[in-house]
Amino acid sequence: MRRKSILVRMETDSINQSGTLSHVLARDGLPLAMETRGPAGAPALLFAHGFGQSRHAWARAGQTLAEHGWRSMTFDARGHGDSARLADGGYRLEQFVDDLLTIAHSFATPPVLVGASMGGLLGLVAAGEARPDPFRALVLVDITPRWEAAGVERMLGFMRAHPRGFASLEEAAAEVAAYLPQRRRRKDRYELAQLLKRGDDGRLRWHWDPALLDTIAPEAERHQQRLLDAARNIDVPVLLVSGGRSDIVSEDTVAEFLQVVPHARHVVVPHATHTLAGDDNAAFTAAIEPFLDALPREGSTRSRTLTPTPLPEGEGLSTRGLP
Repeated sequence: MRRKSILVRMETDSINQSGTLSHVLARDGLPLAMETRGPAGAPALLFAHGFGQSRHAWARAGQTLAEHGWRSMTFDARGHGDSARLADGGYRLEQFVDDLLTIAHSFATPPVLVGASMGGLLGLVAAGEARPDPFRALVLVDITPRWEAAGVERMLGFMRAHPRGFASLEEAAAEVAAYLPQRRRRKDRYELAQLLKRGDDGRLRWHWDPALLDTIAPEAERHQQRLLDAARNIDVPVLLVSGGRSDIVSEDTVAEFLQVVPHARHVVVPHATHTLAGDDNAAFTAAIEPFLDALPREGSTRSRTLTPTPLPEGEGLSTRGLP
């Protein structure tokens, strides 16, 4: 019998240690990849990633919080990571909101949502428009109902910059390092490989559907008033965590949000940018754990309506509103 290479064995070990992989079906039948960490009876955290990311953006935070007594659930949004893509590329914001609600409603009691960037915007819509409340608390990671257009354009520019992909992991790593020079820790080869998919031409491309750039990216800005209106309706505990060096949120957008949601708490991670959890996972988890620990730990995370199906193998903080 042929032995697996050292790299394959290392990757298999990493997968086994990272969580339990499964998939759930969206209401339109699209399979969504999900990963679970932590004890089955623990209170649930549902993580929603940003545009062009995947569930792997939450791997370290999810693992840390699972070790601290939470049931961490991360998933790939449609068109991202290991979730299915739409054949016609016709992505709409409502589909993403509905997917998030489908997963949230699968729990016996509402989970706490931790949403970064796009994931936070989806959480705002869902929490402000759906009743009964789909979440028992909301953690928004460097996102507000309005945002700084220049920062978003910089992000989209990076996403559009390499339509032909990369010849190697090293080439991709160099581009990521140039885009995120503040990162103290670089992704290792296995972590980087999770963000890329090899095409028929042998080149590596980001693990998301390019059609998203022509649909969801331009659509989001048209929903800013809707997002503000939804935020006004939120009546569950809210924590906004922002990066002190973010170019997506600013003092003005944060001030507007705190005026609209006066019961919200705000924590700043001074040295972090928009990619907060990736910049410094320890600082990120330290920023949100006091808020999470103050919530009543009640309820079960057992699935109510969905039965997950296994996937094929293949630094210092400044605060507002905190006691």
